Amino acid sequence: MNISLKDIIDILLVASILYGFYRLLRRSGATNLFWGILLFAIAWVVVSGILNLEMTGALFDRVISVGALALIVIFQDELRSFMYRLGARIQISGLKNMFSNSNTKQERYIDEISKACNSMHTSKTGALIVIEGSVSLAEYADTGERLDAEVSARLLENIFFKNTPLHDGAVIISRGRIRSAACILPVSRNNTIPQHYGLRHRAALGLTEKTDALAIVVSEETGEVSVAQNGEIKEININTINICIKEHL
Repeated sequence: MNISLKDIIDILLVASILYGFYRLLRRSGATNLFWGILLFAIAWVVVSGILNLEMTGALFDRVISVGALALIVIFQDELRSFMYRLGARIQISGLKNMFSNSNTKQERYIDEISKACNSMHTSKTGALIVIEGSVSLAEYADTGERLDAEVSARLLENIFFKNTPLHDGAVIISRGRIRSAACILPVSRNNTIPQHYGLRHRAALGLTEKTDALAIVVSEETGEVSVAQNGEIKEININTINICIKEHL
């Protein structure tokens, strides 16, 4: 059997599509669904392409056509997020830089976030700070109290101080300003999240599964700082917060 360059490109494209679909479902905590769909597709190829069973093949065709529409409905949020990210990646970098913050201003508010996290880490004050990426967080910002304030360590600490009206929820920072506080975020359905992670961690992970935002979590129980991005969350050294934010921006 001769394999041409066209066949190799075809195989690589299919593999890339399957891998992208797997990552999409993994972020939604539905990897078992991926393997089920893959096994069904293999069975369909065997029945229709190899065994040439016409009636069974026709039945498989019907199921796949309906199933494709069902998947679009079920995973509409994930697909929308994927299209947002795709559009953000292909935008012209020059236009993006026109609307970005100056380096001086950026450095200042990164330092303010770092100072606040250091202080809340020491006092074990629970916090959830979200920094917007290329995907708009307007729909989540609208669930909280609008502030439109400059980023400052003192303000962030006051927001998350226990029993204050705005402490329960997320702070969303957009274009170098605190846009809203006490915001409600989608909670991740991923069942592989470690048991010691609380609701803040699950909310941070849930948002980053749907958007390209960066979420910083300070644990109320241990004071440990975690960072969530691209549907993954990990604990970090308190001294590396600045680096994480700069890489995100």
